[in-house]
Amino acid sequence: MSDRFVVVGAGTMGLGIAYVAAGSGHAVELVEVDRARGATAVDRLAELWDKAVRRGKLGAEQAATNRERVTLRSALAEVAPEPAVVVEAVPERPDLKRAVLREAEALRPALLGSNTSSIPIAELADGLARPERFLGLHFFNPVWAMALLEVVVGPATADETTAAAVALAGRLGKDPVVVRDMPGFATSRLGVTLGLEAIRMVADGVAAPADIDKAMVLGYRHPVGPLELTDLVGLDVRLDIARTLQAAYGDRFAPPPLLVEMVAAGKLGKKSGQGFYRWEGGVRS
Repeated sequence: MSDRFVVVGAGTMGLGIAYVAAGSGHAVELVEVDRARGATAVDRLAELWDKAVRRGKLGAEQAATNRERVTLRSALAEVAPEPAVVVEAVPERPDLKRAVLREAEALRPALLGSNTSSIPIAELADGLARPERFLGLHFFNPVWAMALLEVVVGPATADETTAAAVALAGRLGKDPVVVRDMPGFATSRLGVTLGLEAIRMVADGVAAPADIDKAMVLGYRHPVGPLELTDLVGLDVRLDIARTLQAAYGDRFAPPPLLVEMVAAGKLGKKSGQGFYRWEGGVRS
């Protein structure tokens, strides 16, 4: 079977998935229609491997090998048929994801997955010819550091597909959890609940973002606070997820006005340099 691993979308999650897939021995094709974003992703991957070498996590020869495993494509039409895996990691918009998945399915991958963090798999499978080969492969940011892979089983997903996804998780060095197809799945439904309430607390003047985060890190042993995590994920991504969950579960997931205002102002978190914190050179200041 082919060892080719195709990632569609070279944003934060896409490049992270590409990094891990290349490190596990796959020949990675990273598809990005925006040439500037694609070039930035390749540069970022090189930085990550260089950093791993400097920290003694990886040998220089292995880093060079991993870098050579990644090929940038500007369209799915440039990808040869029958790859082992295709994972879409495009923005959290159902119409866009469905269009990408239909095009990706035409390549006849052995396994087709979506990195969606909230959209029902059944909704994304609409229009697919072989929905039994499709499921959710929800990675976590930063992909190279987070051990979890949420495997989301849709109503049409075959048992063999689920088994293949669990096996893939092992090859990628991830620890999988298998969950039913519900909006928000397990992780986003819980994580977004905490994040939205933290944003409401900022708006209400309960405490400064740093103090709210510190309370959760020290009091509940979270590795990072909910507001800093929102900056890392992207405020726009959190807003998209909140709206998806609001449509499914009602106004308990209604996005706080502060979140809507910050996204409209371009304050998207780490990727824009400003969210609940300022970020300079990818580091919180």
